Amino acid sequence: MMISSTLTRRGVVAGMAALGLARPAWPGTPVGLQLSWLHSVQFAGSYIAQDRGWWRESDLDVRLMQGGPNAPVEPPVVAGTALVGISAADYTASAVAQGADFRIIGVAMQKNPFVIASLPANPVRSPADLAGKRIGMAIANTPVLRALCSLNAVDFDAIRIVPTQYSAQPLIAGEVDCLLCWETDLPVAMAVNGVECLTMLMADHGYAVHSQTYIATRDSLSARRKELLALMQGEIRGWNDYRADTDAAARLTLRMFPDAGLDEETQKLQAARQVPLMFSDLTEAQGFGAWDEASVSANIETLAHLGYKVTTDLWDRSILDEIHAR
Repeated sequence: MMISSTLTRRGVVAGMAALGLARPAWPGTPVGLQLSWLHSVQFAGSYIAQDRGWWRESDLDVRLMQGGPNAPVEPPVVAGTALVGISAADYTASAVAQGADFRIIGVAMQKNPFVIASLPANPVRSPADLAGKRIGMAIANTPVLRALCSLNAVDFDAIRIVPTQYSAQPLIAGEVDCLLCWETDLPVAMAVNGVECLTMLMADHGYAVHSQTYIATRDSLSARRKELLALMQGEIRGWNDYRADTDAAARLTLRMFPDAGLDEETQKLQAARQVPLMFSDLTEAQGFGAWDEASVSANIETLAHLGYKVTTDLWDRSILDEIHAR
């Protein structure tokens, strides 16, 4: 009976690991995974997959490509430098409107992480509370606020936008009444520093935009399907293990990126706060990264408020369906 070379390699790797020996460097297929931001626990599921060798088991040599303000996700995916990029439905819709042929093949965050953060003495608990408030935010996010107002029949002109750097200080200092930010960053920074704040999750008030989505070109869904399946299977395993022990995921992040200037307490709290955004009754039923028709319909509606016209064809479940069917 013939044994495949892949299984033989896995057996050797497992045996060497049991003996405490370094794993051999198998010449796997090189692929890039373009992250949407700087290294942090935000991408810890990918770090777990890499650290535990799950991509290597499938003969993939995955390079985690750091993102940031000067490293947009979409161009490397179009160019083929990255097989998959981590983006968001609004960015992908914008790229498609400009001619890119992307498909969303997985949705990591079941709820969009945008929140309105405020202090208990002057709370914003619903969109209606925004009227008359000074909100600190980046001007680039004006369409986001306008869409939230439109979805909730709030007078946008009754809100005063105060351009701010991405910091909690204007809120703490009383220069603004609230902030437009992510649930997992400025509120976490305030909590770590002993400042209590309230967060109104915009996803709970109709702002449905899939975030931390996996995008690939339509061509790669056929031409590089084997690599896509292996990459996404590693991601799924990584994020499921992340959920099981978020503190361990935070420690791994600091160990892998010791020069990233990360604080362990902040990373642990961020890791914990990501869980309810990434896992839901839907992921319990269908697996990590899943979405349903209702969420796609809600996304299409919200994207229309943001000025993007998309159809259900933007989402392609075939990769996830094949993985979860196994």
